[in-house]
Amino acid sequence: MPGSLALPCRLLCLAVFSAFTIASVACTGVQTTVSTPPPGQPAASQPGQATSQPSATKQPAKISVALDWYPWSNHTGLLTAKEKGYYQEEGLDVNIYVPSNPEDVLKLVGAGKDTFGISYQSDVLLAAAEGIPVKSVAALVQHPLNSVMTLKASGLTRPKQLEGKKVGYPGIPGHEALLATMMEKDGSSLSKVELVNVGFDLVPPLLAEKVDASLGAYWVHESILAELEGYPVDVMRVEQWGVPDFYELLLVANEKTTKEQPEMVKAFLRATARGYAEVMKDPAGAIDLLVKINPETNRKMEEKGIQLLMPLWTDGVPTFGWQTRDRWQSYADWLRDRKQLTKEVKVDTAFTTEFLPR
Repeated sequence: MPGSLALPCRLLCLAVFSAFTIASVACTGVQTTVSTPPPGQPAASQPGQATSQPSATKQPAKISVALDWYPWSNHTGLLTAKEKGYYQEEGLDVNIYVPSNPEDVLKLVGAGKDTFGISYQSDVLLAAAEGIPVKSVAALVQHPLNSVMTLKASGLTRPKQLEGKKVGYPGIPGHEALLATMMEKDGSSLSKVELVNVGFDLVPPLLAEKVDASLGAYWVHESILAELEGYPVDVMRVEQWGVPDFYELLLVANEKTTKEQPEMVKAFLRATARGYAEVMKDPAGAIDLLVKINPETNRKMEEKGIQLLMPLWTDGVPTFGWQTRDRWQSYADWLRDRKQLTKEVKVDTAFTTEFLPR
């Protein structure tokens, strides 16, 4: 979806990952599939909205979850819920997969081709402005992951120090809005920075010192990659420099699904919350599962990354997935101020907490 402030930085990894299809066997003996459709095959071939079958014995509801990226530590709660049989216990037959184009997640969910998807707060607001019938039913990550990353050896630790420097980014206007806010917060201006479009692979240009900083790097992912390569880094988190605190990743559903199948949505979120709770108890086991599902997983990076991510799943909230109107409104106001959101959006229509486990 155009305008995403986070997704493009990770698309290069998906290009490498786009052909993978893997299976693991849950403790219940049910096969778990996380897959990417072959090129040209529509995501509709995956199970879409929850379906029921008229029969004397009630069949599990078939639902699909479209991921935002290839499986990584932030998805381990979903994968664990599937592997441990939590979804099956709730009467759900869940297929978790990576769309061939993850930018289409909201379109797929909005069209009813997928039951749930993982998306971004900015994209959900933009979708609401365009009338796409999707709604956030849970916040997976309570705070931004986006950041500006610099090599520690450079001594660049705050936005104002970027004046006269080259900042690599994916060429996305939304990222410019992030940096403009950060620069202004530190008494400077975006006009004093040279932005360099380096595409989606943000780390190599920084390590090669072709740029002085990278904008759009996840501080729970790219920063770890750099340090594993032997390059210590400093990170400027966007919410610490003027950008409103926002939800990095959301679980979204079609509005029709939330109205017509509320008990199914509640069941899915109950099982999902159990999955994330289990990961927090046993993160090492979660990484083992991730490696089992995707042997290409960088275990060292994910072992470090999951330790940074886990507190963000429940930080400062009464229950997993919690969202507040104030957070949604402040972020929508910022998007409008930065001309990323050009239409009025009633934020109450963009999210709900009514289906969360209590």
